[in-house]
Amino acid sequence: DLKIESYFVDGQRVTDDAAMEVVEMVLSGRVNKEIVSLINHEGGRAVGISGKDGNLATGRVKTILKKKEDGSIEELFMGRVGDVKSSDVNPDILDALYEKGYIPVIAPVAVDQDGHPLNINADIMAGSIAGALKAEKLILLTDTPGVMQNGETITGLTPASVRSLIEQGVISGGMIPKVNCCLSAISDGVKRTHIIDGRVPHCLLLEILTDRGVGTLISSDE
Repeated sequence: DLKIESYFVDGQRVTDDAAMEVVEMVLSGRVNKEIVSLINHEGGRAVGISGKDGNLATGRVKTILKKKEDGSIEELFMGRVGDVKSSDVNPDILDALYEKGYIPVIAPVAVDQDGHPLNINADIMAGSIAGALKAEKLILLTDTPGVMQNGETITGLTPASVRSLIEQGVISGGMIPKVNCCLSAISDGVKRTHIIDGRVPHCLLLEILTDRGVGTLISSDE
């Protein structure tokens, strides 16, 4: 038991220096290497890296602006929680691995301008990398079927329809960061984004190779 206490700022979890050590140990170490081993066991050629390797992702500490009772705005710091945009991504190491036939497995840990580690939301990290690569697709595997309305998964969305569904309250809670990640990726040049339930057997094949798919597709208005 590492006895790392969690605390929150305006409802969002803060990553302090002690917690950051654990985050990096778990995400860049145990979890990353488990995924690499599984891929390699099935015949792939996976390599585990993080945003720190090859200066892949250089971000900044995340802050939250909160309105106080007197109407003034307070800037709240999130410790080592960071933010990364596509312009912060240097894909050279990914290009080098791709040319040699390797599959990069990327832990969502970046660095700031001073070389200190940052804990990045995995969806944001994936979307930023996809945008930097101008990828054909961004696929987010999660533990929900996608965007839901009246108990049904809805698909074939555009940025305009996503924003409308957010205004209507159809998209809410933890789904909002995921769809915003997709919208950012699309604005950076990614053609299609998908949110699918990673617990469904063969979900990637079903989403990509069938007409209906199994999750939510969000693509450009064009």
